[in-house]
Amino acid sequence: MQTKNQLNSNGNREGYWEQYHENGNLESKGYYNDDKQYGYWEYYHSNGNPSYKGHWKNNKPNGYWEGFYINGGILYKAYYKDGKHDGLHLIYNIQGQLTTHDFYINL
Repeated sequence: MQTKNQLNSNGNREGYWEQYHENGNLESKGYYNDDKQYGYWEYYHSNGNPSYKGHWKNNKPNGYWEGFYINGGILYKAYYKDGKHDGLHLIYNIQGQLTTHDFYINL
């Protein structure tokens, strides 16, 4: 069993964490290093469906991310670098049709 929701000697979040909605459903899960989010995280709507998921680096979104409508359909697919859009960013409507596509260059 994995230890979760621990604080380090400085009182900062450390290691694997889970947070829950008031209804008891999982809200988010992922890792902290000295109170900063890092690595892969998943977030959920209160109904249990995914909300968004992606990677953190230095407490900023980094790499590939996906967002989801409350019904579970895809909302967006995007790439980030150091917390800013970088590369392809696709947005879908609730019916799953691509509505917007942009390309960002984060220098």
